[in-house]
Amino acid sequence: MTSTCNPLPSAFDTHHPPSTTIIDKCVHCGFCLPVCPTYVLWNEEMDSPRGRIYLMKLASEGNAQINPKWVSHFDSCLGCMACMTACPSGVDYGKLIEATRAQIERNFPRSSVEKRHRHFLFDTFTRPDRLRRLRAPLLAYQKSGLQALVRGLRLVKLLPKRLQTMEALLPRLTPQEAVPEVTAAVGIKRRRVGLLLGCVQREFFSQVNAATARVLSAEGCEVVAPQAQPCCGALLVHAGEEAAAIELARKTIDAFGHAEVETIVTNAAGCGSNVKEYGYLLRDDPEYAERARAFSAKCKDISEVLAELDPRSKRHPLKLRVAFHDSCHLQHAQAVHSQPRALLSAIPGLELTEIPESAICCGSAGIYNLVQPDSAQSLGDRKAELVSQLKADVVATGNPGCILQLQSALSRRGQKTPVVHTIQLLDASLRGKRSDFLR
Repeated sequence: MTSTCNPLPSAFDTHHPPSTTIIDKCVHCGFCLPVCPTYVLWNEEMDSPRGRIYLMKLASEGNAQINPKWVSHFDSCLGCMACMTACPSGVDYGKLIEATRAQIERNFPRSSVEKRHRHFLFDTFTRPDRLRRLRAPLLAYQKSGLQALVRGLRLVKLLPKRLQTMEALLPRLTPQEAVPEVTAAVGIKRRRVGLLLGCVQREFFSQVNAATARVLSAEGCEVVAPQAQPCCGALLVHAGEEAAAIELARKTIDAFGHAEVETIVTNAAGCGSNVKEYGYLLRDDPEYAERARAFSAKCKDISEVLAELDPRSKRHPLKLRVAFHDSCHLQHAQAVHSQPRALLSAIPGLELTEIPESAICCGSAGIYNLVQPDSAQSLGDRKAELVSQLKADVVATGNPGCILQLQSALSRRGQKTPVVHTIQLLDASLRGKRSDFLR
């Protein structure tokens, strides 16, 4: 008699496990290794995209279990998608890592400490109303001089590592600049667009949203910013919290339901990459699947929108040397690379410089710098050292998380180089501000 071997049961549950079709596209060529931030740091195969895909394959075939060691390699992944840009085989690692993380969160028992920490982060950073309530105490902490005292006396070192990281990442708060529900176009209206306000962007970087609305208005766009819009769910979906992310996606689609806009403009790279994938995220939802596909088709980064419009407003000179930092979820996840550079290069007097190793993440990566602070700090310090070599007057980027991460890393080097959103520089140029407006 011929004996047959039954295949081992997969370690994954049956709800959207990582696609074996995508897994099998990986030919293990290694083109991803030089751009993977964790491989660059540690030179460990299982902490590379190639290694992680191999671990997914083992688990799908029942030859590996979802245990602490296996999970650690996926927790260390920043989800930066640099491997996707580098991959000659077109492996959609983004789909794989998000499916794997969803499996982990459903099937792996995290420690009570880790659960509480993650719950706090998600319950805070996905709730604009809760972030809003934090503004007053944080502003008092900064304006009273207490923050300077705490940092000067190095009292922060008495805090646990994760709290030290959170304190170091605090933005310098400025007065809130509200964006109205509707901002009229200047001159003849060319488009009616929606504006995704975000969470951290809305509460801690309201000046970026205000600058975005002003620039769009100046370029002939009527801007609709639904005030009831919730978090888009980016942090959740990138961390494997699928069910909560789906619910927020539905609410975001509903919030723009009656806006009647041609385009939905994003100015936070992580949010932008997420909303462009709503069609995939809600593919099983009979009520929202088609609406989600239509919504995603309208979503564009602010630099993409401006690249489509012939400049209407006069650009005034800004005599600044600008180091441009590519946000991972802009250049890799959304394949937006030339547009922000073109936007900056069109400003008279502005000198644009490139940061070496532009494909490698700065270490922000959503909540990564709060749950993996050591590796995030190493990446931030690496990026800050490269920035410092350029002698730039300012660093520009397209994501609030990158702004916080780079500011913190530069501060550790004793540098006070401002880090701003790309759109703030164009806004300053259109408004005729002096080049010292950042001081």
